[in-house]
Amino acid sequence: MKARRDAARTREKLRALAWLLDSSIRLPGGFRIGIEALIGLVPFLGDAVGVVLSGYIVREAARLGVPRSVLLRMIGNVAVEGLVGLVPILGDVFDAAWKANQRNVQLLEQHLDDPTASTRSSRRLVALVIVALLVVMLIFATISAFFVKAILAAVGGGG
Repeated sequence: MKARRDAARTREKLRALAWLLDSSIRLPGGFRIGIEALIGLVPFLGDAVGVVLSGYIVREAARLGVPRSVLLRMIGNVAVEGLVGLVPILGDVFDAAWKANQRNVQLLEQHLDDPTASTRSSRRLVALVIVALLVVMLIFATISAFFVKAILAAVGGGG
């Protein structure tokens, strides 16, 4: 019973943190950003601080027993936010819209509410991402081989 209360308390705490980081400030027109978008305006350091704050949510999810496949999705959300956030201005706009923390809390809540469906869905997505990365690597290797062959042919006199 105590573990269930602790999980509920952690869930509420993480939901509030995600809201603060991603949606606590209302802009004209109704769009919401969080303090992480403001912190992210500081080049590099702001993005690093944002990733650390987002990492806390992932760490707490791991502590609550979220399976590796769901954690990988959460880490992926943080990685996308962190990497795209490094691009000046556009990265900050993306970060404000992506809302990785709220996505991750939603993944956590889906897992806590229906662990089987959440794990199955996350495994499928992780597998899809791995296949997509392998395809991209294969395409890159093929294109690289073509260029190397063309360069060698040009250097070698038409070989």
